[in-house]
Parts: sequence; C-alpha cells; structure tokens
Amino acid sequence: MATKKSRRTLLYSSAGKKLYAVRDKTGKFKDIQQYSRAHRMDMARKSKEEAAGASAVKKTAKKAARKVAAKKTAARKAVKKAVGKVRSTVRRVVKAAKKAVRRK
Repeated sequence: MATKKSRRTLLYSSAGKKLYAVRDKTGKFKDIQQYSRAHRMDMARKSKEEAAGASAVKKTAKKAARKVAAKKTAARKAVKKAVGKVRSTVRRVVKAAKKAVRRK
C-alpha cells in the first residue's frame, strides 16, 4: 500500500509547544494547529474499516436485543395467561366451597 504524502509539517513554537502546520495545494500555510489538540482529534476519529466493523457489531447486537425482547414478551404473555387460569380456577373452587357451606 502506498503511503499518503504528509499533510502536516511539525513545527515548534517559541514556547516549545509542538505545532502542526497544515498546507494547501500550493504549499502555503492554511492552518496552524496545536499538536496535542490535533492528535487528540485524530485518535477520536475512526477509520472506514473501524466504522464499518462497529456498525456491523451494532446491527448484530440490535438483532440479538430484538430477539431477547421478543422472547421476554412471549414469556410475560405466557405467565400472564397462566396466572389468569390459576385465578379463575381459584375463583371457581372458592365459589364451589361457599355453595357447599351454604347447603349444609
């Protein structure tokens, strides 16, 4: 892979701080950046490969989360249905017991 031509020239200020001199196509100074600030921004920026990999991971995670949410919802519905059946059965038993007590 061919290396890109450097877009910045490293300079030092009179105080000794590292500076990047950014040049335009003609070679004139376009911008002077503090090295520490420019370096921090470079580290924060992601490459195309990193971004593509991150988006693929996000998609996979989203799919998994949706599956888990669907299973959770199904489980909740099943529990709710079972609880409803138990409650109705308990009501019937209580009603029958009360009826039996009244008959005596």
